[in-house]
Amino acid sequence: MLSRIKSWASGLKRDAHAIYLASRDPRVPWYAKALAIAVAGYALSPIDLIPDFIPIIGYLDELVLLPLGIWLVVSLIPPEVMIECRARADEAGQRPTSRAGMVAIILLWIAGALMLGWAGYAWWSRP
Repeated sequence: MLSRIKSWASGLKRDAHAIYLASRDPRVPWYAKALAIAVAGYALSPIDLIPDFIPIIGYLDELVLLPLGIWLVVSLIPPEVMIECRARADEAGQRPTSRAGMVAIILLWIAGALMLGWAGYAWWSRP
């Protein structure tokens, strides 16, 4: 069972790299490219949306959100393109990192903190 989980996880890593490669392929529809860029950017980002040190929900994005996003993108990409991109991802060996994904996540955290601060200020400053 442990070997199945390890192979599933390595398949997800390969597919994250493959959808990154597929997002640059002209045969992929624009809506699949947009979603592929978002999912690959998050998957390859060195920063998580939900930090892992938060109990239970810290690993929620890696166990639920990321696999669902990868599955959705893979289902939108034409099969022949996905086969080629998976082969190129296997050959690459090393997966890239996404600085743009990291910046997007940091901006999401800043925007969330600002919204929470504004809501708190509006709530407690009422007469």
